[in-house]
Amino acid sequence: MSELGWRDSVMEYIRAEALPVDKYGHQPRLYALTQEIGRGLEYDDEVVFAAAWMHDLGVFSGHRPQDAAALAGWNHVPYTMARTRDLLASWGFPTAKLDAVAEAIRTHQPQDRPAAIEAKILRDADILEQLGAVGAVRALVKVGRDTRYATVSAVLPVLKRTVDELPGKLELPRARELAVEKVASLRAFVAALEAEAGEHLH
Repeated sequence: MSELGWRDSVMEYIRAEALPVDKYGHQPRLYALTQEIGRGLEYDDEVVFAAAWMHDLGVFSGHRPQDAAALAGWNHVPYTMARTRDLLASWGFPTAKLDAVAEAIRTHQPQDRPAAIEAKILRDADILEQLGAVGAVRALVKVGRDTRYATVSAVLPVLKRTVDELPGKLELPRARELAVEKVASLRAFVAALEAEAGEHLH
């Protein structure tokens, strides 16, 4: 299968599997961010593309546990790594690069410390997706649907921690540049929300 063929297969699969439907959008935005962050750097775009599109497979409905107790303890990363390896191989992705994709997925979260440049690009892009207006929307759509966030008030502390802690975890220079405007807009949103709602935010 050609390169274009496996990329099309990845995008078609994620478009169908990204449930609830608002889970889709993160993947194409994330890949676009990786291209911006990686501009001028030497890295394998095939690895980054595959990891960016597949990294959240295990958080989609139909791929994660339905039972609330099981979901509370669910670590989607091992599942995502295993399923991604099988799926990419079936679509004709270069098998010699499967380990690099798995490693990028394994280390894509803010608490991780990736070593490979492809993994660093993916992690920085994923952090940027938690900042700015997009980050606020991605957090707020969970209200009432995610058992952790019954109200908007439950999300506000998460947004505060995000804007206070995540920018300092960015590693690559271009990612830090891109974060400046996103941090400012998220801080402004949090401040406006608190000013407008005060103690009556629910």
